[in-house]
Amino acid sequence: MKTYFEPSELIINEDGSVFHLHAKPEFLADKVILVGDPGRVSLVIKYFDKVIYEVSNREFRFATGEYKGKLITVVSTGIGCDNIDIVLNELDAMANIDFNTRQLKPQLRSLDIVRIGTCGGLQDYVPEGTYIASQKSIGFDGLLNFYAGRNEVCDLELEKAFLEAMHWSGNQCIAHPYVVDANPEVLDRIAGNDMVRGITIACGGFFGPQGRELRIPLADPHQNEKVMAFRYGDLRITNFEMEGSAVAGLSRLMGHRALTCCCVIANRVTQRANTNYKGGVIGLIEKVLERI
Repeated sequence: MKTYFEPSELIINEDGSVFHLHAKPEFLADKVILVGDPGRVSLVIKYFDKVIYEVSNREFRFATGEYKGKLITVVSTGIGCDNIDIVLNELDAMANIDFNTRQLKPQLRSLDIVRIGTCGGLQDYVPEGTYIASQKSIGFDGLLNFYAGRNEVCDLELEKAFLEAMHWSGNQCIAHPYVVDANPEVLDRIAGNDMVRGITIACGGFFGPQGRELRIPLADPHQNEKVMAFRYGDLRITNFEMEGSAVAGLSRLMGHRALTCCCVIANRVTQRANTNYKGGVIGLIEKVLERI
């Protein structure tokens, strides 16, 4: 394992903040909430008893504050697993690398990371407004395939079963899907008994990768049918979103404890969508703040 990190590999701004997030390490809490939309950070911090620190750069908005005696950081990531790669690596650097010496810290921190998002439901029992906790995440994005240790943190048996069900085993054009479990303790604590638990697919796009067809035909017009029919033991694929697999995978590799939970805003089975979903997201934020 590397213990010293060159300026080109870990970029630190002149004010001592990390390159993309523009946040300083001393303001990172052990409990972290990730949201996609920078505007959603405001929905979270309005519940804080006190905001201690806040900074923003591009789509990344970072704030730390106190909520009922708990110190919590909330970070907006923007959309997509590529942005999660930036955010998770920079959060881990803030936690575990000394920015003055560029040396790995002797004592490593483990963060509790909960992503709050929106998603599309893939079963008729998850209508709009349902809260889904991702017990397992399947990554269509291919991100984790670039990291050593990928196989050690993935459910290889589920990967094999999924590839066979999708008839993708010999398809060289598809990024090899990876499957990662949520941290079981965080899953039980956050999901409680009022969230649906299932398998979530994180897609590398909103349209084609999620089986939406506008003017470009799909490579596999039956993709979603196969996804919805897939079963693995008692689990079914419950929803599509765009970040959870990278959150789960990178967190496992780095030694953090992660979970994604989403509010369903569209159901692909019933073909219904709710664009007025703010209330559902607020309810999910309230649950996560209480349980994180």
